[in-house]
Amino acid sequence: MNIKAQIPNFFTILNLFSGCVALVFVSNAQYELAFYFVCLGIFFDFFDGFFARKFGVAGPLGVQLDSLADMVTSGVVPGYVMFMLLRDYHAFGIESYVPFLGFIITLGACYRLAKFNIDTRQSDSFIGLPTPANSLFFTSLPVIADYFHQVIDMGIFYDKWALLIMTLLSAYIMNAEIPLFSLKVKDFSFAKYKLQVFFLIISLLMLIFLQILAVPLIILLYVLLSVFNNIVNKKATV
Repeated sequence: MNIKAQIPNFFTILNLFSGCVALVFVSNAQYELAFYFVCLGIFFDFFDGFFARKFGVAGPLGVQLDSLADMVTSGVVPGYVMFMLLRDYHAFGIESYVPFLGFIITLGACYRLAKFNIDTRQSDSFIGLPTPANSLFFTSLPVIADYFHQVIDMGIFYDKWALLIMTLLSAYIMNAEIPLFSLKVKDFSFAKYKLQVFFLIISLLMLIFLQILAVPLIILLYVLLSVFNNIVNKKATV
């Protein structure tokens, strides 16, 4: 067995394990711990690709394993969080099926991951919102609501229609034909990655000053910057 070739897969398995642990915490309404384990899983997800490229051992097994792990951490977990939010905050009753609509996020993530595996256009950038970013957005919502409900109006997090609209939008934007810049840096050229550097600096400042509240705002910033960059590039080529 080539040990070096298994190192990326080991990190992928750790991603999967983190997602499984996050599910347990979501089921117990321990959303903060669930969020931290999702972050840990995404951390491992970054390094499985990093080591695969570093060691030159990327292969079809790693690609499939990565998507299966992401399906849990970035697909099932955010869908389950939305199910719990709809169930807990809105007393639909045990007979109601409305909370199950939260799993539309999971369905959208599944389609996104399957499409990503066969889309050769996404080697240096993304088309549609990556599932880890989507997962961070939704798993942060109940944490934000718990942290700031006494000082900030968090009514949007308790409104069933707002939650359902966000659910549908997430499934759409994960699969929309919207090019989004990648944070995978393959060299240290500032001219080539100035947009990524700007985004990371702004994100860091937002995290310092806004803490957990910055997470969904950073995801929105990522999408808006990508759309703005697409418009600028399109005008430059005309």
